[in-house]
Amino acid sequence: MKVKTILVSQPEPKVENSPYFELQQKLKVKVDFRPFIHVEGVSVKDIRQQKVDLNNYTAIILTSKNSIDHFFRVAEEMRYKVPENMKYFCQSEAVAFYLQKYVVYRKRKIYVGQKDFADMAPLIKKYKDEKFLLPASDQLNDDVPTTLDKLKVNWTPGIFYRTVMSDLSDLKDVYYDILVFFSPTGIKSLFKNFPDFKQNDTRIAVFGTTTQKEANDRDLRIDIMAPAPETPSMTMALEKYILEANKAK
Repeated sequence: MKVKTILVSQPEPKVENSPYFELQQKLKVKVDFRPFIHVEGVSVKDIRQQKVDLNNYTAIILTSKNSIDHFFRVAEEMRYKVPENMKYFCQSEAVAFYLQKYVVYRKRKIYVGQKDFADMAPLIKKYKDEKFLLPASDQLNDDVPTTLDKLKVNWTPGIFYRTVMSDLSDLKDVYYDILVFFSPTGIKSLFKNFPDFKQNDTRIAVFGTTTQKEANDRDLRIDIMAPAPETPSMTMALEKYILEANKAK
C-alpha cells in the first residue's frame, strides 16, 4: 500500500533544513508532528522529600537539555545561587552547548562526554572525590546508575522532572499511513489514549531496541526499524520504505 501521510510522535523541528522536511518535499508525502509525551517539572517540595539539598554537591551530571532546564529552575525556586566553582559533566557536546543558556561558558569547569553516558566514565573517575548530583527524569536509563555505581563515586539521583503522556483525544478520527515512535512511553501513550487501537493497515516505525520491545509487547507489527546498518537514521529508514511502497505497480 502506498504511503501518503506520516505522523511523527515528536515536536515539529525548529530548523528549516530538517531531514523530515526534505523527505516531505522529495517523496511528496505529508508529514505531521505531534508529541505523544511531554515533560513536567517536579515541585521543590517533592525534591526536598527526596532529601536533595543543592548545597551538598560539588558537581552536576547533565544528560539532556531537560536536565539543565530543570536543575536551574529548581535552583532558582530554592533561591540557591549556583557557585562559580561548580563542576558540570555533560553527556554530549549538544548538552554542553545548551548549558551556555545559563552559565558563562569560559568561566566554568565543564567536562564533555562523546555521546553515550558510558563515555563519561573516565571524566567522572578522574574527579571521583566530588559529590555528584544527577538531576534526571523518572525514566532514567539503566546504564546511568550502573556506570556510576561501578565507578564507586559519591552520587545522588534526583527526579527533577517527569515524562507524562499527552492528551491525544483530538486524533481519534485521524488516520495516518505511518506512525513513528522513538520511545516506549510514546507507544504506551498511544494505547492509553486509544485502548482499542487496531493497527490494520497502519505501518509502525520504531527507533531503538527499547521502543521495538514495547511495540512487540503490544503485539504491533513493526514495518520500519531504525537504526540499521543501511539506515542509521529514522528519516533514511522511512525514505527507503516509502520508495519501495510507492513504486508504480
